[in-house]
Amino acid sequence: MSLALLQGPSLRERTTLRLGGTAMAEVVIGCARDCDALPQTLQRLGGTPLVLGYGSNILASDGELPFVVVNPAVMDAPKVVGEDASGVLVRVGAGFRLPRLLGWLCSSGLTGLEGLAGIPGTVGGAVAMNAGSYGCETGSRLVSATVFDVANGVRTLMRDALHFAYRHFSVKETDDVSASLSPVIILDATFRLEVGSRDCIHTVMQTNYAKKKATQPVTAYSAGCVFKNPTQEASAGKILDSLGFKGKRYGGMAFSEMHANFLINTGDGTSEEAKYLLSNAQEKVKKETGYSLELEVRII
Repeated sequence: MSLALLQGPSLRERTTLRLGGTAMAEVVIGCARDCDALPQTLQRLGGTPLVLGYGSNILASDGELPFVVVNPAVMDAPKVVGEDASGVLVRVGAGFRLPRLLGWLCSSGLTGLEGLAGIPGTVGGAVAMNAGSYGCETGSRLVSATVFDVANGVRTLMRDALHFAYRHFSVKETDDVSASLSPVIILDATFRLEVGSRDCIHTVMQTNYAKKKATQPVTAYSAGCVFKNPTQEASAGKILDSLGFKGKRYGGMAFSEMHANFLINTGDGTSEEAKYLLSNAQEKVKKETGYSLELEVRII
């Protein structure tokens, strides 16, 4: 394969919040070999590299943006690559959709990631954000990841070379990569699962998804939760709800009436309207509770 190049991609069409202007270009990576040409391509195009898969955690600004989208569309289907007493190893491409992976795991009778049911996006995005729900975090099941950056090229890193925290992923670098011309790009991931009952796995996934559907706007134009919980005990959604933000609207943007920590686009919203609501919420929460709400959504 070779790098695919698209000119002027619309970030409104490339993000689940359906907001944003136009990037300079989009470079699509189909396999690890494509990364050989990536540094030269990025240098030629100029602009700031922006790694973007399904775009489910992005609030893109309006107008013409100085970004070159790097899309790690490595679509390798999940496959078993090892098995031992501690579990079954499954490798999957970063561009593979997370819901499809969960469906495959369910039909294969492999348990361990059921808590991610209902989370949109790609496998790479789930790793990059350490996506989690119902006591399950992506990083807790990761064994290794194949990644690329300009300074080091393509390499496979084991779990102990990676750092995971609440909605955070990074590489524990032992060498100097300060001159790196691109961010770390996840190409594939290998997870450790256990053999389980298909019926039980299906029931848990269905239950988790039903809970999400009943309490979160899963079908709306949304980027998921926009603020991180300030502490393990303090829920950003409950704090916002208590201060009257549930259903609060500004222009075409609103905090969901189902869950106050979800910002939704009603169809004609703008990035500036979204930023206003987020800033307004942060200011009021700080004033009324003392908490400084940290963004979970990434603003670009």
